Amino acid sequence: METKDFIESGILEAYLLGFTAEDEKEYVQNRILTDQQITDYVLDLETDIRLYFDQHTIPPPPEIREIIQLRTTKRDIQKKKHVFEQKSAEEPKKKDEYLEIEVNDTYIKVHKFWRPAFIAVFILSKIFLIAGLYYYFKTTSLEQENEKLKLEIQNIK
Repeated sequence: METKDFIESGILEAYLLGFTAEDEKEYVQNRILTDQQITDYVLDLETDIRLYFDQHTIPPPPEIREIIQLRTTKRDIQKKKHVFEQKSAEEPKKKDEYLEIEVNDTYIKVHKFWRPAFIAVFILSKIFLIAGLYYYFKTTSLEQENEKLKLEIQNIK
């Protein structure tokens, strides 16, 4: 494949964005090392992509930025020296290595200020329920007493 056709094929863009397969990646790397025109094009393309991403970035809101900074400083403080295990060359590389994460949390987490508000609403709803029932029974008993008094008045006349 000629250099011009290779550049126009779009494989270099896919390579820089990380969308190429392993064999394509090796092929592109070999072509970059051997052909100066492709190397120059890749360098220009990298700067163009970097400029595009720099111009179109959206900064996070200040509240989230503060949270991220607090989390990173906590991690830096709590960092311990990590010992890396060296894998032998005989071990085959696994392409699909994933970390297994187990979550044992079955509770809904509520912000600490909402919990008292929910408790207060629950208690107030019970108070209003009791008050409503009390006044309902009181008015029905008064209506019954009112009916009795009306009958007595009619019997007296």
